[in-house]
Amino acid sequence: MLGKKFLIPSVLFGLCISLGLAAAESPAAGKAPEKENKPAHSNLTAAQIVDKHVAARGGLQAWRAVQSMSLSGKMDAGAGDSPARALRIARGGKAPAGNPALAPTLAGSDKGEADKQVQLPFVLQIKRPNKSRLEIEFAGKTAIQVYDGTQGWKLRPFLNRNDVEPFTAQEAKAEAEKGDMVDSLVDYAAKGTKVELEKAELVEGHDAYKLKLTMKGGEIRHVWIDAQSFLDVKAEGVQRRMNGRMRDVWIYQRDFRPVQGLMIPFVQETAVDGYPGTHKMVIEKVAVNPKLDDALFTKPK
Repeated sequence: MLGKKFLIPSVLFGLCISLGLAAAESPAAGKAPEKENKPAHSNLTAAQIVDKHVAARGGLQAWRAVQSMSLSGKMDAGAGDSPARALRIARGGKAPAGNPALAPTLAGSDKGEADKQVQLPFVLQIKRPNKSRLEIEFAGKTAIQVYDGTQGWKLRPFLNRNDVEPFTAQEAKAEAEKGDMVDSLVDYAAKGTKVELEKAELVEGHDAYKLKLTMKGGEIRHVWIDAQSFLDVKAEGVQRRMNGRMRDVWIYQRDFRPVQGLMIPFVQETAVDGYPGTHKMVIEKVAVNPKLDDALFTKPK
């Protein structure tokens, strides 16, 4: 994931999977690809595109001044039997043995309820350097996922797991790759990141520049910058292992709004390669530089 870059949907989607909330759907055709296109040629270099992007997001000095951030809103948790399964466990029942035929029964007699997308309230708190705390509410219980910059832990009461658990190797790797909390294109050279312009292509019907980022550690990510607004409208997330293989993750960002001089996307949507549905996050409130105690990111004893 490109820094924290507020590409949070892929983080939330991953947590939903680990909590048993996101439906383990069978792979399908996935999100329809963009139409082939040939956007107008630009003489801008990769460095010039990045400069315009950082300016569009609020400017270099404004982002350098960000030390902490708090975001809250609602996020999709999947449909089908997954929320019903989690709710049954949270109420003290037993988890089903993965039989799809049980989904309608567990979700209720109304099939519409089984297919309905469930939205959960969340609060995400971020603090330099690379600390994060995510809380998600469901069925009267709160799931917690915390990363202190070195190690991570989580609490999953939905699965009747009331003890603190360490991150899996995949979760720890994903967190470590995120790096700084701000846009990875901010001060990218100082971070040891190399940026190249690959090509121009459409993103949701609009011309965009596809940039290739090679991180200091060798990781490669891509981000798409809108050719008109110069906002980052699409980014490549950290791959996730689903149904036995690694799958590409894409994050689409929309509804950018100014918050204390910064441009923040209030709607973000995550798509996983080979899966028909997407998971959307709608931000309702953003606080820049709130006072966050370090104890929030400390593992309970």
